Amino acid sequence: MNIAVLLKNSARSFAARPAISVGTDLYATYGEFGERAARLAAAFRAQGLNKGDRVGIAMGNAPEYLEIMFAIWHAGLCAVPMNAKLHPREIAYALTNSGARWFFTSNELAGKLSSLLDDVPSLERIVIAGSDDYRAMFDTPPMEMADADDLDPAWIFYTSGTTGRPKGATLTHRSLRGMMLRYLSDVDSLTEYDCMLHVAPLSHASGLESLPHIAKASHHVIPKSGGFDAAEVADLTHHYNNMMFFAVPTIIGRLVNDPAFANANLDAIKTIFYGGAPMYFSDLKRALAKFGPKLVGGYGQGEAPCAISVLPKHLHANVDNPRYEEQLSSVGTAFTGTEFRIVGEDGKDLPAGEIGEIVVRSDVCMAGYWENPEATANALRDGWLYTGDVGCVSKDGYLSLKDRSKDLIISGGMNIYPREIEEVLLLHPAVLEVSVVGRPHREWGEDVVAFVVAKPGQSMERDELDQICLDNIARFKRPKDYFFIEELPKSDYGKILKRELRKRFD
Repeated sequence: MNIAVLLKNSARSFAARPAISVGTDLYATYGEFGERAARLAAAFRAQGLNKGDRVGIAMGNAPEYLEIMFAIWHAGLCAVPMNAKLHPREIAYALTNSGARWFFTSNELAGKLSSLLDDVPSLERIVIAGSDDYRAMFDTPPMEMADADDLDPAWIFYTSGTTGRPKGATLTHRSLRGMMLRYLSDVDSLTEYDCMLHVAPLSHASGLESLPHIAKASHHVIPKSGGFDAAEVADLTHHYNNMMFFAVPTIIGRLVNDPAFANANLDAIKTIFYGGAPMYFSDLKRALAKFGPKLVGGYGQGEAPCAISVLPKHLHANVDNPRYEEQLSSVGTAFTGTEFRIVGEDGKDLPAGEIGEIVVRSDVCMAGYWENPEATANALRDGWLYTGDVGCVSKDGYLSLKDRSKDLIISGGMNIYPREIEEVLLLHPAVLEVSVVGRPHREWGEDVVAFVVAKPGQSMERDELDQICLDNIARFKRPKDYFFIEELPKSDYGKILKRELRKRFD
């Protein structure tokens, strides 16, 4: 079944309901949204695209983004969304690898991406969203939604490429439908009176999580800034109710601490779904104190988006539970219809509490990496996705993340998990952010170092941090060095870039 049926059904049943707004300005009702996607899809097919062709998208959050994605699916094509802030060479690689024939971008990016027509052999056309060329496509009579098999590619999600060239995780119509149903089952119930605010990039989780909201005809709001601005979010809480948004932990931290958010109407916020990076327990407690039990934690990855494990609202609120802190420090239990295990290097199951690689099985998992059979064979084995993430599971099924396997520090033959040390260092009242990495060491292989950012106007001494570590973790895990810096390097999605910190020791 074509995932575009989500919009088709909502456009039919809720035609007059608001579908997309920019700030407080209505862009399209659901009837108009469905009509625009069907006309755009017809233009794609009339102008030479065929079933299964790939279409690239790299642009900031904008109302056109949603209608382009659904038009691609409506026409039976495959979307290749990319981070708009990637270097042109990185965008060219994804377009070349996927064999994309068309590419949508924004007017702001068109200049620096114009050379793609020469650099990407398969690329035939670049369309600027909102241009005269784009608007002319809506003169095409709408087409009926194309048929799609469950295993047809729908979304090729390019990984960050931290260990070489990015790989295209191929998500099928079944993958997207499975993710959408799990959201509705385990994250939030939705109606046409709900609202989704897109402060995170539509090329990633915010776009994926638009699907359950479109399925239930919820209102999508694109900030006029196109992204995250604390003052703007605060203002929008006075215009919309039943608001949900996806945020990485760094964005939640900024909402908690930014004075510009102080006048927000918190009653308008229904749900904050966080993920994409570790949420440290101390930060989570501050967020709960600010927002109350409106938070939902999710663990997933591009190969199994947003739907491996979930920590729902009621667990965030269950303060009388004697295991409250333990459970809140986890990433929750398996999503409905999802199975995960912890395995050792031999692929065999490890007992509860032992640390190993997380492997997962569900219909959300990717079909494989696009045009990369070797990487596919390594990641998908006997029906299981090997995530590359390291963790452990309690006897009652709560999953705790330790680190990505590449972030593991091995010092003197001992496995050291940076997240454990980071959690301890954040106990210091003056620490705003911290990242722990391994530094090459001639004798031990690696030693532990910490990069620390102090809260504004505050400071700390190395001895104070040492003492907190000695009071809470084994001596061999204590950082051998501390680097006090003004800001940690982060990706466009707010993830701390440990690889940039490790480069200092190359």
